Amino acid sequence: MESIIEYFQSIDPILAALYATLFTWGLTALGAALVFFFKNMNRTVLDGMLGFTGGVMVAASFWSLLAPGIEMSPGEGFVKVIPAAVGFLLGALFLFGLDKVLPHLHINFKESEKEGIKTPWHKTTLLTLAITLHNIPEGLAVGVLFGGVAAGFDGATIGGAVALAMGIGLQNFPEGIAVSMPLRGMGMSRRKSFMYGQASAIVEPIAAVLGAWAVLTFQPILPYALAFAAGAMIFVVIEEVVPETQRAGNADIATLGFIGGFIIMMTLDVGLG
Repeated sequence: MESIIEYFQSIDPILAALYATLFTWGLTALGAALVFFFKNMNRTVLDGMLGFTGGVMVAASFWSLLAPGIEMSPGEGFVKVIPAAVGFLLGALFLFGLDKVLPHLHINFKESEKEGIKTPWHKTTLLTLAITLHNIPEGLAVGVLFGGVAAGFDGATIGGAVALAMGIGLQNFPEGIAVSMPLRGMGMSRRKSFMYGQASAIVEPIAAVLGAWAVLTFQPILPYALAFAAGAMIFVVIEEVVPETQRAGNADIATLGFIGGFIIMMTLDVGLG
């Protein structure tokens, strides 16, 4: 692990953000690849995995993003928390806007429950776009944190950035499954189901590079940018991930998955950061 951290310290931060999110994309593809071996995923298992995803995202939002953002903000008392509060609100509003505009359909929801502007797009595309919404703030979070490390901000560490990438990668594995398996169940070929599944995470490297570049170019925005990513991730968890786990009577399994994901992400961040 130390050699990995040293490697990321030695390369350009934008390149580091790209490599880290290529790793998270790869784990999405690995999860999606299970469609070559199975046609269906047990709903209870899937809900537990989605709960795990939510736990990782919530823990990452605090330990990897909000806490460092507050620590590096100037001032004391209420003044010190203003950048985090403003950034958090803007991140949630950004995802709120995308949710209302981008056509998508949550996993396990009926086609009549699709959200966003009306479109003739097929259910397969709408399912993929729903997971893509999850991945925008995740990629942004990784990129912003790597940019903060390169800019030398207190509270932003290379270990923390690597831990965040690892945690997001772990929760991307079930997200890949959550796209490819339902598509296979609809009768789509294994190859197409896999392609749609892995494509849902292609936005992560793009968002990561943009996030790292923005922080390095406009360094004062870092506390706001970290909180922005956190707000976007929390919005996704509450508006999409949690409801998806509650529709089949598996609330207990999903909750335990959430707890497990939170503990693992918290441990990674504290241990490596």
